[in-house]
Amino acid sequence: MIELVGVRKTFGGKAAVAGLDLRIPRGSTYGLLGPNGAGKTTTIRMLLQILEPDSGEIRIGGEPVTRDRLDRVGYLPEERGVYKRMQVGRLLSFFAETKGVRPADSKPLIRQWLERLDLADRIDARVQELSKGMQQKIQFIAAILHDPDIIILDEPFSGLDVINQQVLKDIVVDLKRREKTIVFCTHMIDQAERTCDHVCILARGEKVVDGRIADVKREHGGTHVRVAFEQWNGDAVHIVRRAPSVESLHEHGQELEVTLRPGGSPHELLEHLMTQNLRLSTFSRIEPSLERIFIQRVGATPEEMAAQYAASAEEREAECVRAATKPRRSLWRR
Repeated sequence: MIELVGVRKTFGGKAAVAGLDLRIPRGSTYGLLGPNGAGKTTTIRMLLQILEPDSGEIRIGGEPVTRDRLDRVGYLPEERGVYKRMQVGRLLSFFAETKGVRPADSKPLIRQWLERLDLADRIDARVQELSKGMQQKIQFIAAILHDPDIIILDEPFSGLDVINQQVLKDIVVDLKRREKTIVFCTHMIDQAERTCDHVCILARGEKVVDGRIADVKREHGGTHVRVAFEQWNGDAVHIVRRAPSVESLHEHGQELEVTLRPGGSPHELLEHLMTQNLRLSTFSRIEPSLERIFIQRVGATPEEMAAQYAASAEEREAECVRAATKPRRSLWRR
């Protein structure tokens, strides 16, 4: 449904997207994942012709991207893209009309979607009167109101509580049943793992993982075990970490994802833990999580990479400020 071939985009001599190849299958729920600064949003903006790639080709349905084809795309941007002084109903009607839906046709759809997202009583309210979470739901409705074939969701759960996150996930499941092509663009790898069937992980503008989630996990193999204790404490974690068969472990809340050494056996680990008098509530063999695969391929967690990106961004900003405020030598001489 969507194909990128050798797509590249640089800013200030630095590659934000470095020769990216992607094939997003029709009817798939595709996760475009990675930390902030990985190139996700830049990739989406090139697909939507907001940015022009320096090189490469982008196709939708096997054809070059045109205005008509983009009318069949729904886009939820990461940034707020609403007119705050407009009434909710009029705002949604306006967005639908930009995609070719007449107000007479969009009116019943707007009421239907507002009711489903528990916003029916806000149809005449001004957008600026809504909370950030409500505004996010309004943007989500605007993205799908014209019944697009492709739906691109950039950080869709931003500002939403757990209940409303689940509401959006349920809607995405419904859209998938209708064979819509859905692209999730997010740094929340665990959310994508529970929602998507295909995944591409970007790091520093390059693709490090791409494929069906089941195939990606199978490819990265290894032996992984989930461990949890009846009474969680640091001593228990330390005991697991020091077990002879353990190569590494990663904490998920009050559970451990343990990677065993080559040749290591889950039975060996279980026997070791039992000799330490640990009371286990969970011990099961599992596939590696996408986050664990990300760490294996990139060498850092998404959070660590995001922190590195933020630090480099602050450095670049400071350099710009210094350059802008540095007096010219000729002026000083005068």
